[in-house]
Amino acid sequence: MDYKKLTRFFMWNTIINCVILIIAVFGCALFMDFFYSIHSKFFVLERGVFNVVMYSFLGIYKIIWLLFNLIPFISLLIMQKKYQ
Repeated sequence: MDYKKLTRFFMWNTIINCVILIIAVFGCALFMDFFYSIHSKFFVLERGVFNVVMYSFLGIYKIIWLLFNLIPFISLLIMQKKYQ
């Protein structure tokens, strides 16, 4: 697989996962009460614990997005410019 195809793959992977992350952040900011009411029916969680779990989820998702999507995409862009 050449650099162009791999770069294009990581570009779309980064964009799609970034959109998912943005939707999740806005969903948690706007509909946290709704999410809590749904999850509290299935799990016994206090509100503070639920907030920490959701905040941790968003943080871990962001770190994974950076490590596995954005950084490889940027490094491929650098490699393409350097070796062309």
